[in-house]
Amino acid sequence: MKKNKANKKQSFILGAAILSFCLLVVKVIGMLYKVSLSRLYGGVGAGLLNNAYELYIPLFTLATAGFPIAVSRMVSESMSKGRYRDVKRIKAVAIPFFIVAGIISCLLMVLFSFFYVRIIEAPDSFLSMLVLAPAIFFGCLVSAYRGYYEGMRNMVPTSVSEIVEAFVKLAVGYSFAYFVMNYGEKLFGITDKNDLLKYSVAAAIFGITLGSFFSFLYIYLRYRIEGDGITKDMLRSSPRPRSKKDTFNILLHTAIPIGLGALVMSVAGTVDSALIQRRLISMMTNSPDSLLSQYPGMISPETIEVGKVHTYLWGCYGYAMTIMNLVVTVTQAFGTTAMPNVTDAYTKGNREYLKSSIETVMRVTFVFTLPAGFGLTVLADPIMHVVYGYIDGVDISIDILKLMGIAVIVFAAATPMCSMLQAVGRVDMPLKLYTIGMLIKVVSNYIFCGIPQINVQGGSIGTFLCYTFVIIVSIYVLVKETGIMPDFKVALIKPLIASIICAAAGRVSYELLAKVITDGRAAIYINLILSVLVACVFYVVFLLLLRAITKNDILMLPKCNKIVTILEKYHLGLV
Repeated sequence: MKKNKANKKQSFILGAAILSFCLLVVKVIGMLYKVSLSRLYGGVGAGLLNNAYELYIPLFTLATAGFPIAVSRMVSESMSKGRYRDVKRIKAVAIPFFIVAGIISCLLMVLFSFFYVRIIEAPDSFLSMLVLAPAIFFGCLVSAYRGYYEGMRNMVPTSVSEIVEAFVKLAVGYSFAYFVMNYGEKLFGITDKNDLLKYSVAAAIFGITLGSFFSFLYIYLRYRIEGDGITKDMLRSSPRPRSKKDTFNILLHTAIPIGLGALVMSVAGTVDSALIQRRLISMMTNSPDSLLSQYPGMISPETIEVGKVHTYLWGCYGYAMTIMNLVVTVTQAFGTTAMPNVTDAYTKGNREYLKSSIETVMRVTFVFTLPAGFGLTVLADPIMHVVYGYIDGVDISIDILKLMGIAVIVFAAATPMCSMLQAVGRVDMPLKLYTIGMLIKVVSNYIFCGIPQINVQGGSIGTFLCYTFVIIVSIYVLVKETGIMPDFKVALIKPLIASIICAAAGRVSYELLAKVITDGRAAIYINLILSVLVACVFYVVFLLLLRAITKNDILMLPKCNKIVTILEKYHLGLV
């Protein structure tokens, strides 16, 4: 029996905190999943795993990217105007579309798998791609409900569904992969090492598909049992809803540019994967010594002999990407929560509220991304060894992460910036920015990845150039459209200064601790944890001294009134 409780809106800070925390948990679980598999497989197996994702992501984006955001924006706008019957109509129109889109995209992945594995010369990835295809269908269904709840500024259903998906992926995927890898020969008669790896990776991927199913099952049952917070009284007081045709046309008009923008960057990621690997293949064909000399003794003769150096290096790149995605996940939550909050302010026409909302999104985004990116760069070595130990390829991934740490600052910040453009009605702009950004990325990757001294590192350079362009232009357009000039001193400059100090404190403390605590591998864990704590203390202190945190930022969080009282008593920070 469905029980509709009165809808309770969450502030941007609270919504972002809830979603960020849960998605961070999800990413940690996902990281454990990938790290465990990397330890089980090594570089080549990690490359096969990454290849399956590279085709899945753009097709999943094609099916879902624009419509959940469009649903969120339309629901938020209707809720702001008290048009609750329209909210119900939006959901009724969206669900059938997501079902059809999921079926079509699932079939497309099956079809494209035949061609993609030939392009990247990785036929062992084919089975994994087939097993992953149904995850698109279930992902479409769950995305419809997530967009609906997010538009109401209720981030809990999205958060819990993400955790359910990640937990099943880790528990089932790794268990199946481990079982096949260790008992496949005895129970199934798989004697060839490459075949054993291929079936084990496919078993791991099956966990992802099963996770997406249980994620949908949770959010569907939640809606059926608890409802959405819209009461019968709210529906009775609501004006007559739009027709299904008009609702679908608005949904389509809003979703297409948003979806195409996300699709462009997802396709760019797949093009990146293919392009980078093709450039590596070309170097191994024309000048193998130039490439291999960059990694003396790091790539096994067996990997070189079977012609899988490109897959191996791509797997090493994936090691660093797994760490980087922790940062990106949190700011995706900022983008998700920014959409309904900025839409609400823009719809109501309250310039002061709109200015405050824009500045809050920018400030919180850079307060997080700047220290996280610098931290990955200066502590790349201990981070990679703590996460991956000393597995094959980890030394190569350390240098990749150092450069990727700088790139992730702009990469992670792009989503919230573009979400604000969509919130103020410029749903077309991210598509244009991402298209140009993709071209910048592809061209730069082609150039830099073809240089033996840079090779796979060119991917990080392309990412930095692409998203730097996207952020600069998106902020310019946002200012132009709204007529509101954010306070960049508080939103960007002050967090930047505090982040540089934070990174320096983290690196210096790690170097000093490494001279004192030297007891084997345990020392790396201890030194990293202590140096991160030192860096965090320096960061918070300098944020307060520079007055980069506002009083409202803290008050938006639950039960934080006492913190504000203490800070004001000692005249610390808070503008």
